[in-house]
Amino acid sequence: MSDALTQLEADVHADLAMIAHPGAAWLPPKPGPDGKPALDVLVVGAGQSGIAIGFGLMRSRVGNILLLDKAEEGMEGPWLTYARMPTLRSPKDYTGPDLDIPSLTYQSWHEARFGRESWQTLDLIPRGHWADYLLWLRRTIGVPVRNGCELLEIAPAADGLLAAQVKRADGVETLYARKIVLATGQEGMGSWIIPEPLRDLPSTSVATVADDIDFKGLRGKRVVVIGAGASAFDNAATALEAGAAEVHLLCRRPRIQVIQPYRWLTFRGFLRHLSDLDDAWRWRFMRTILEMREGFPQPTYDRCARHGNFTLHEGAPVEAARRTDHGIELQTPRGLVTADFVICGTGIDMNFVGRSELSRFAGNIATWADRYQPPEGERNARLGRFPYLADDYAFTERVPGETPWISDIHLFAIASTMSFGPSGSSINAMTTAVPKLVHGLTRGLFRADVGHHWASLSAYDVPQAVVTRSAENLEESR
Repeated sequence: MSDALTQLEADVHADLAMIAHPGAAWLPPKPGPDGKPALDVLVVGAGQSGIAIGFGLMRSRVGNILLLDKAEEGMEGPWLTYARMPTLRSPKDYTGPDLDIPSLTYQSWHEARFGRESWQTLDLIPRGHWADYLLWLRRTIGVPVRNGCELLEIAPAADGLLAAQVKRADGVETLYARKIVLATGQEGMGSWIIPEPLRDLPSTSVATVADDIDFKGLRGKRVVVIGAGASAFDNAATALEAGAAEVHLLCRRPRIQVIQPYRWLTFRGFLRHLSDLDDAWRWRFMRTILEMREGFPQPTYDRCARHGNFTLHEGAPVEAARRTDHGIELQTPRGLVTADFVICGTGIDMNFVGRSELSRFAGNIATWADRYQPPEGERNARLGRFPYLADDYAFTERVPGETPWISDIHLFAIASTMSFGPSGSSINAMTTAVPKLVHGLTRGLFRADVGHHWASLSAYDVPQAVVTRSAENLEESR
């Protein structure tokens, strides 16, 4: 480790010590059915969101926490797996999991590792450097993480606790917690979409942008990418760079979307207070933003367009697909496109029942369609399937009273978007969204223990000072 990085870590610890007030422990241990103290909060997911949530809880003196991630250490999140862009798309000065601690920002880490001049000349953050930074952040602040652990199921347990069944390399264990946060990023509440016309094709010929695709095996092949968002372009570019013979990108819109609505909404008023609006306004804003879908920056497009064997097809949704001796034929309004391999960059749909960890209560998770009926011109069935969350990111019941325990399960993922805007899936929202979530968690923990705190106050008899009285005063007081 460089001297600069060592000094930065010392600065971090000094900064955190300086702002540690109030430092008093305030959560009484709560025993689980196994006789061990239950976790106060179990966070599922140790990517950028999980780390930030863990850090926020630790700063709020909620220390009996644990983060789980099914990936091996350093491979959490998409950065070294299915993220296929060279750099982050967010501007380099966006802060996020540092939670407004200057010494914990990416800039501070970058300057300590590569020098200030490197930061000044940096355009966008390389995604590998971002992954390294997140691992450094996790280790520096000491967030407790167990890797190689997959959440299988959540169920209610005795005394208001939740039981999380977790698969590890050496077997299955049950962890008990007062609250569970699902910080599961892109796919935490659903599955990646394969358009209906392609669902009967062999899996060896169709993949989603989140799959582990053998791009080297696409050398000399005809590739079609369905979708025109940033991830679709990333995958098209990766195929081109791997030597694909030709790559076709099919955009269903008459004109490709080039506006990035997430740049518009990056101001504190929207990020902090969208969730305070009524349902009609929240729906109106997020429907407009999500129907536009996330745009792509110029370098992402240029990465494809520089190849002569790249073709963009606008107004070309897939109407039908079939496998022939010549390959996969995709019928579009603009004619046939033939491919050897198809990559779907068409997003994620909500599918609670398909998630094993939600199986106990999937049918009773309230959705936006359950809670709000928009005017006819603003309806969108896909967005109506998003979960309708409480103000602390907790699930709400479709039928009240059937699964009341789900109010202690909190969702901080892309599926939170309809209720809170870009929160559990965007760097730009972390500095407002994570504190809001942490506030909700600590509020719930405090309220649940209010009897304990009242008893503690009632029994509190620690004098703050010693008052010396004269014998005359003592006599008068008799």
